Amino acid sequence: MSKFPNAFVVIIAVILLAWILTYLVPQGEYQRITNPETGITQVVNKSYAQIDAKHLSAFDMFLAIPRGIIGRADVIVLILLLGGCFYIIEKTGAMSHGLSKLVGVLRGKEVLALVIVSAIFTAAGAAIGLQEEVIAMMPMLLIFGKSLGYDRYSTIYMSYGSTVIGSSFSPSNPFAVIIAQKEAGLPLLSGSELRLIFLIIAFIVWLIYLINYSNKNRTEKVEMASANEPLTIRSKIILLLMCITFGIVIYGLLQLDWGFNEMSASFFVLGLVSGLIGKLGVNGTGEAYISGFKEMIFAAMIIGFANSISLVLKDGMIIDSIVHVLFGPLQYLPPAFSAVIMMLSHSVLHFPLPSYSGQAILTMPILVPLSDLIGLTRQTCVLAYQYGAVMGDMFVPTNGAMMAVLAISNISYNKWLKFIFKPTLLIMLLAAVSIIISVVIGYS
Repeated sequence: MSKFPNAFVVIIAVILLAWILTYLVPQGEYQRITNPETGITQVVNKSYAQIDAKHLSAFDMFLAIPRGIIGRADVIVLILLLGGCFYIIEKTGAMSHGLSKLVGVLRGKEVLALVIVSAIFTAAGAAIGLQEEVIAMMPMLLIFGKSLGYDRYSTIYMSYGSTVIGSSFSPSNPFAVIIAQKEAGLPLLSGSELRLIFLIIAFIVWLIYLINYSNKNRTEKVEMASANEPLTIRSKIILLLMCITFGIVIYGLLQLDWGFNEMSASFFVLGLVSGLIGKLGVNGTGEAYISGFKEMIFAAMIIGFANSISLVLKDGMIIDSIVHVLFGPLQYLPPAFSAVIMMLSHSVLHFPLPSYSGQAILTMPILVPLSDLIGLTRQTCVLAYQYGAVMGDMFVPTNGAMMAVLAISNISYNKWLKFIFKPTLLIMLLAAVSIIISVVIGYS
C-alpha cells in the first residue's frame, strides 16, 4: 500500500478541491449590515440570492495561499515564539528535569497521569478555548507520554483531544459560546448549568475510552536522560516563571481581553529570561530561539495554508450557498430532529469554515430567526452550533491546529481518522442526547 499523503499534501489537495467547487456550486450571498456602534457585521435573514460573479482563476487560487498565511499571522507568530520559548526552556534542562521528577512521582500511577493531564487540558479548552497553543507543547508532551509508556495517539488524545472536548462542551468558551450567545441576543454565560453537566459527562466518557485504549496499547517506557539528575535552583526558578507566565496569560485572556499578540509577547519574554537564567548567554539564547523556530515552522505554516481554503470558498462566493443548502430544509423537520440535524450541519460546514468563531458570526444571524420559526429556543440553537462546529476540530482536515499536531507527532491524517472515529462518534451521540433534552425541557 502506498504511503498516505502528509499534512502538506492533504491541505494543498483540499485547496484545489475548494477551487473546483467554486465552479460546481452555484454562487450566492446573503445581504449584510454593519452595526455603527459595535462595528459587528450581521447577516440579514432570508436575504440569500444567487448571483453571477466572476470565477476564481488558477492564479487566484494560488494567491490565496500567501493571503491565508498573512491572515493567520498572529497565530503563526504565537506558535513560533511559544515553540522557541519551550525550546529554550528545554535547552536549559529545566523542562526535562521537571518532567523527569513528575514522571518519578507518577511512576506506577500512569492512569492518574492520564486523568490529571486530560483534566487540565479539558479545563483549559473550556475556559479559554485552548488549541493552537498545544502545537508548541507537543514535543514535550510526546516525551512525557513515552516516559510513562503511552503511544503517540494516547498523548494527542489526552492533550489536544481533551481541549476540543472542553471547548465544545464549555459553558464559557469565549471564542464559541460567548460569541454565539452575543449573536443570538442571549445573556452571556446564560444556560451554563446544562452545559456544565454535559461537560462533566463528556469528560468522563472521553476519559474512560482513553484509559481503556491506553491500557490495551502500552509501549515500552523510555527513561528520560535527566531521570537521575537533581532539580537545580535555576531549573526551579525557570519552571516557576513558566507557571507564573501561564497564570498571567490566562488572566489576560479572561479579564483583559488579550489576544494572540499579548500571549506571544509574554512567552517571548519568558524565553529570553529563561535562557539568561539557564546560563545560555545572549548568543546562546538567540541561537536556541532560532532552533525552536525551525522546529515549529512547518506546523505554523500549516495553519496559514488551512486558512487559504476558507479564502478560496469566500472569494468564489459559495460559502453563503453552502450555508443556505445545509440549513434551509430544517424548517420542515420536527424540532428535536431539526436541532440534531443542525448540529451535524455545523460539523459539515466546519470543513470550509475551520474558524468556529467565524462560523458563529456567519450562521447565528441566519439560524436564530429560523429557530424561532420552528420552535427551537435560541439556547438550543447555540448548543447545536457549539457541539457541531467545535467538535469538528477533531476531524476536519482544514483545521490547521489539528493538522499541525499530527505533523509534529508524525501521524498521517487517515490513521488519525481511524483512531478518533469511535470516541468522536460516541461524544457526538452524547451531544445529540443533550440537544434532545434541551428541546424537551425548553432550554432557555
